[in-house]
Amino acid sequence: MQTKQVATALAVESQGVDQNCKLRSIAWLKKAKHPLELSMDQETTTVLTRETVLAMRDAVLGQVDFARRYTLGLLEEVPEPLWPVIPSGASSHIAWQVGHLAVSQYGLMLFRQRGRAEGDLDLMPGWLRKRFGRGSIPPTDLSEIPSKAALLDCLEKIHNVSMAALPGFSAEQLMEPTEMPYAVHAIKLGALLFCPLHESIHAGQIGILRRMHGLVPVR
Repeated sequence: MQTKQVATALAVESQGVDQNCKLRSIAWLKKAKHPLELSMDQETTTVLTRETVLAMRDAVLGQVDFARRYTLGLLEEVPEPLWPVIPSGASSHIAWQVGHLAVSQYGLMLFRQRGRAEGDLDLMPGWLRKRFGRGSIPPTDLSEIPSKAALLDCLEKIHNVSMAALPGFSAEQLMEPTEMPYAVHAIKLGALLFCPLHESIHAGQIGILRRMHGLVPVR
């Protein structure tokens, strides 16, 4: 079986769906810059109905809530002096993990879905994005690392706004195409689906950092 670049064709039921949102053959992964090549003999076609899209949207609420509660549980007993410390053999610290989760949730659940809105500069200040965005290097200068309270405040505010906005995203909006990163579907729904997966990945990294600091495992 040979590895092929995969085309995702979204055949959407026409009833009740705007013609512009009947996406067929949305995107070819022409340049596989991300490990989304699958081993298969033929292209796959995923059929998404309006009802399915909305059900998946609503499921994300529960998944993100669970992932966030799990993350907070990991953070609860980490002493603040350890937050900016990179353990020997590691490449990041807990402060960076928390800031990165805040930036990523904003990107996947808000900016990807509705663009930049009024008030976003307060919600997502430039320093937060630059220091903790994708590809950033965890700062080691303590003057550049916000306090535990400040990072948790950013995390909570972005989470609350994201969770409140999500139920208002329509099926038509969620079926609009998007770029990487996403999960399963190359549409805005896929960005939502990726959010709890991404948080779980970093929760695992936080768990490893806890152990490297000598803390008792939560699980």
